[in-house]
Amino acid sequence: MSMKIAPTKGTMAKYSTSLKLAVKGHDLLEQKRTILLMEMMGRIREAKRIQRSMEEIFSDAYFSLQMAGISHGIENIEEITYSIPEVDDFTIRLHSVMGVEIPTVDPIEQQPEPCYSFLGTSGVLDDAYLQAKKVLTLIARLAEVETSVYRLAVQIRKTFRRVNALEKVVIPSHRRIIRWITDVLEENDREDFTRMKIAQKMAQSEGGEEP
Repeated sequence: MSMKIAPTKGTMAKYSTSLKLAVKGHDLLEQKRTILLMEMMGRIREAKRIQRSMEEIFSDAYFSLQMAGISHGIENIEEITYSIPEVDDFTIRLHSVMGVEIPTVDPIEQQPEPCYSFLGTSGVLDDAYLQAKKVLTLIARLAEVETSVYRLAVQIRKTFRRVNALEKVVIPSHRRIIRWITDVLEENDREDFTRMKIAQKMAQSEGGEEP
């Protein structure tokens, strides 16, 4: 044991208090890790569900675009796309899960907007536009879920390292120090008791001698 640690009752009280806090912190971090793992597993299931939907939705969107191209011509479709504004006004809100900021993207309006002339177009183009909106919504939702999974995973790793440090290093170290101090104090008490007995016997022996 390090000689820098004084084997006193005050030191033992300090380490005993620190040990109690470390054990309590360990338990709280374990609970936090469990909650974060449950949250992450739920997000992973959601990501898998979205990924399964992507093939169907992307296929429908591509088919609708092909139909629009056949109906109006690819060149005309390309010209029409210039009149459709880019979507860059995503609303992202954050909420906390055990201190982890999780993003939530507000739903994207999927109803067609009058951003291109209805003259010379048809319902085929409207369907392609609607399908593109569905693709955009799906991508935004997937980005939200994948970002959440990443942030949760990072925090879980950090929490695991802290739990491991407390469990493998801090708590055992404090217990060894407390045990060492206890042994030293008990040994000192025994030595003090022995010296006291010897002193009593010597005093009795001296008191019984004739002047």
